[in-house]
Amino acid sequence: MNCQRKKFNLNKKFAYLNCAYMAPLLKKVEKAGIEGIKAKRQPNKVSGADFFKDAQTLRALYSDLINNPEPNRIVMIPSVSYGIGNVVNNLPVQKGENIVITKDQFPSNVYPWKSHCEKHGAELKLVAAPDTVENRGKKWNEDILQAINSKTKAVSLGHVHWADGTLFELKAIRKKCDEVGAALIIDGTQSVGALPFDIQEIKPDALIVAGYKWLLGPYTSGLAYYGPRFDDGEPIEQNWINRLNSEDFANLVNYQDQYEAGALRYGMGQQSNFIANPMLIASIKEIRKWGVDNIQQYCQELIQEPLEEVKDLGLYVEDETARGSHLFGIKFPKEKMEDLATSLKVNRVSVSTRGEFIRVSPHVYNDERDMKKLLQALKTTL
Repeated sequence: MNCQRKKFNLNKKFAYLNCAYMAPLLKKVEKAGIEGIKAKRQPNKVSGADFFKDAQTLRALYSDLINNPEPNRIVMIPSVSYGIGNVVNNLPVQKGENIVITKDQFPSNVYPWKSHCEKHGAELKLVAAPDTVENRGKKWNEDILQAINSKTKAVSLGHVHWADGTLFELKAIRKKCDEVGAALIIDGTQSVGALPFDIQEIKPDALIVAGYKWLLGPYTSGLAYYGPRFDDGEPIEQNWINRLNSEDFANLVNYQDQYEAGALRYGMGQQSNFIANPMLIASIKEIRKWGVDNIQQYCQELIQEPLEEVKDLGLYVEDETARGSHLFGIKFPKEKMEDLATSLKVNRVSVSTRGEFIRVSPHVYNDERDMKKLLQALKTTL
C-alpha cells in the first residue's frame, strides 16, 4: 500500500502523527459534508424515507467492516458515553458484585461504571498496568484475567489502551467472561477502522465506537453494536425514531409503547443527520477500499525501523506482539517533557502526551519524512 496523503488536505510541512486525537478529513468526506449542507437549502426534497436511508447504508457498510452478520444490531450514537450509558442502564449489578475495567482508560468508559457501582454498592475493579517494562503487555492481560471472578458482571475495556496502544487479548477475556457469565463490553474507538476486529470471533455483548478517529468521520457520529444480551432492554433516550413503526410519519401521533426490535431501540434521536451521515458513509467506504489489514500493515512497515532507533535512544516502547502499529506509546523522562514539547513544535510534529507516554498514532497519510521529524524531535531533546 502506498502513502495516501494526496487524498487528504494535510499541510505537508507538518507531521500529523495524531489520529488517535482526531482524524483529518478525507477530501471525499469533506465534499460529502458540503453536499449535505447544500441539500439543506431545499428541505422540500427530503422525503420520509430519507430519514432512514443513510442509517441503513451505514449499518451495512459498518457491518462489513467488522464482520457482523446482523446489520440491525448497529445503531448511531453521538458519543462513547452515550453507547456505554445504554449498556449500564441494562446491566443490573448488586452489592458484592463487581465490574472490571482497566485503569487509566478513557473517562467515557469509566464514569458511567463508577456511578453505577457507587449507586448499587458494587465494586469497580481498576486493573492497572504492571510497574515493569519486561513483558508489560503480557502481564497486564494476565492481571485482567485474574481480576475476573464469579462476582464479575461485566468487563469493559478497549481493544488497545488509548494512551499507549497496549493490545488486550479479547478472545481470552471473552472466554473467561463466558466461564463466569459476565458481559464483555468493548470501546473500539482507538482500534476499529485501523486494527482488524471480528464480531463473530470476539463475540462482544457491545462494541462502542466514536467515529471521528480511526473511522475518519465527523465529530458526534458514532456507531454501536449491541448483542442479544440487550435485545429487550430500556434505552436511555425516549425518542420517536426508536419506537416501533416510526417510518409511518402519518401515525406518529398514535403513540407507540413498543420499541424497535432488538438493538435498534438504542439509536439516538436525530440519527438521520443529513450532513454527518453522508460523511461517515464516505469515510467507511474508503476504509473498506483500502482494507483494515492493509492499513495496519502500512503502519507496521512505516514505524518498524524508526522504532528501532527510538529503542537505541534508551526509550521504552512495548514489544510489537503486545501493541498495535497504528497507536503506540514512547515512555519519555518526565523531567524532559517540557523540552520535548518545545522540540516537537519546532520540528512541526503533532503527537499527544498521555500520562508518562508520548502517544504516536500514524495512518496511511504519513510517510518516512514524518517519522524522521519525530525522531529529530526526540534526539534534539535527549
